[in-house]
Amino acid sequence: MTAPRRRSAWPPLLLAIALEVTATLSLRAAEGFTHPLWLIPVVLGYSGSLWLLSVVLDRGMPVGVAYGIWSAIGVVLTAILGTVLFGETLGTVQIIGVGAIVIGVLLVELGSHPRVPAAEATS
Repeated sequence: MTAPRRRSAWPPLLLAIALEVTATLSLRAAEGFTHPLWLIPVVLGYSGSLWLLSVVLDRGMPVGVAYGIWSAIGVVLTAILGTVLFGETLGTVQIIGVGAIVIGVLLVELGSHPRVPAAEATS
């Protein structure tokens, strides 16, 4: 008898990231409270993102890995889209920082999978 297969945490994590980025960009578009209709996607995006993050944790992804990936990819996408949508600039130091975040996320993800010794992998 085999154990039930656990559902992947990646689809809800990616959707949580997309909602969080959308909410953050909408917060920028709201320009304080001068464009209050933009606050609707802010509230819905952050609420949905946090709910999906809880789904990710329920599916077994460690909290440090899930939150690290969620926040880091959110920062990178928000920085890039902020330049595209709002004409914000990224200086050299900021671009290096975004690169460091990407490397950090990769290291966190790679470190979350324990290595299986070759002898055990072939048995």
